[in-house]
Amino acid sequence: MSNIKIAPSILSADLLILESQIRAVEENGADFIHVDVMDGQFVPNISFGPVIVKTLKRITDLPLDVHLMIYNADRYIDEFAEAGAEYITVHQEALTHLHSAIGSIHNKNIKAGVSLNPATPVGTLADILPELDLVLVMSVNPGFGGQKFLDLANKKIRQLDEMRKKDGLNFLIEVDGGINSETTPEVVNAGADVLVAGNAIFAAGDVGKSCRNLKKIAQDVRAKRG
Repeated sequence: MSNIKIAPSILSADLLILESQIRAVEENGADFIHVDVMDGQFVPNISFGPVIVKTLKRITDLPLDVHLMIYNADRYIDEFAEAGAEYITVHQEALTHLHSAIGSIHNKNIKAGVSLNPATPVGTLADILPELDLVLVMSVNPGFGGQKFLDLANKKIRQLDEMRKKDGLNFLIEVDGGINSETTPEVVNAGADVLVAGNAIFAAGDVGKSCRNLKKIAQDVRAKRG
């Protein structure tokens, strides 16, 4: 599969110095910028909207990885597409017509992902995996940063890795929640390609160094895994 990718999550960034923190991760191995969009209904928090995505597009050339933790996300695909998202990920649990939403994302020439909450089985995506560019495995219950990693995510990552190998698919496996220097080897060995990290990067003092170190750990594990 592809080289390991790091997606710093701005949910943990200091918005007063957002531009300088984005520059720091850009210069130290970040591959995506992860944007958690929350509506206060699907998850118990409210965060960003299309305006912050548009602002990020002015700051960085890195792909914007927009994770819609909102009900009826299909209503907002056009807005986030126009704001500059390059990946839009919706939740399996929050949409009535998932296949239609994936089609709408692709119609905007944007890569489409689906996220699974910790209690949602991988098998719920079996019929739609060929349509996906990315599957996001939540390794915490979504809504807040800084939570402890849930080990059940590793089983789901392995299942997804086996399914894509069996069927010759090439979607990315992304993991979000509790990613740090201790959990990174676990998820990379399980088959993850994209690591979303918030506190491990932005709350660690030297943002650039933290991003660089996390990527090195992930790359070293991936190299050994082969």
